[in-house]
Amino acid sequence: MARGPKKHLKRLNAPRHWNLGKMGGVWAPKPSSGPHKQRECLPVAIILRERLKYALTGKECQQICMERCVKIDGKVRTDHNYPAGFMDVVSLEKSGDLFRLLYDTKGRFVLHRIQKDEAEYKLCRIQKGYMSAKKVPVAVTHDGRTLRFPDPNVAVHDTVKVNIATGKMSDIYKFEIGAMVMVTRGHNCGRVGTLEHVEKHDGSFSIVTIKDKKGNTFATRQANVFVIGSGDHPQVTLPKGRGIKKTIIQERAEAEARGDL
Repeated sequence: MARGPKKHLKRLNAPRHWNLGKMGGVWAPKPSSGPHKQRECLPVAIILRERLKYALTGKECQQICMERCVKIDGKVRTDHNYPAGFMDVVSLEKSGDLFRLLYDTKGRFVLHRIQKDEAEYKLCRIQKGYMSAKKVPVAVTHDGRTLRFPDPNVAVHDTVKVNIATGKMSDIYKFEIGAMVMVTRGHNCGRVGTLEHVEKHDGSFSIVTIKDKKGNTFATRQANVFVIGSGDHPQVTLPKGRGIKKTIIQERAEAEARGDL
């Protein structure tokens, strides 16, 4: 009889976007419960060992964390399985590294290096709003924050700019036609474009149409879309490729030009 949640994760069952080698052992780090879902996060151990190569083993990841070297969103995290997720700021002060977790156009997490001034804020998508027991209006963000007394103009699906040090919101980016959005789930995960059209389906999933800089249009569910700015002005710097997906023919042509094939 199993009591409580599972404490282990086998490598073959780990999310594909972690890019763990199939033959590199039996186990994978199981993300702790935290602000991001298990299938939509990157544990600190994977960041240190697989991406940055600062550690060789899980034990070394644990030691780095216990020395209080890793900060996520400005807070020291000593759990080496802590789930970092989309838009989180990872800072390693000893090495002077500052990263924001974003997606590439293949739906994999990218540790996108950022400057110190950009590391002071993050964008949070509003998931729901409600009135608390003491009649305090509250907005809940995609990373589990509860913002008390939010601006009355904030609605679900909008994005707010949150100061990491204070936890207070400043700017609002409305979910509206012409907004700059990034897709955070599904086949188009990581693509960036302008919101063209919203198709409402009551009782089902609303569908949005997005057009990228190259003029390609694609559709996805409204829940998969994250506003990152207005017009052509993203509020966070974008990773290489700027969220424009290439076809496999374009990728092959570029690889041939580089001499990789």
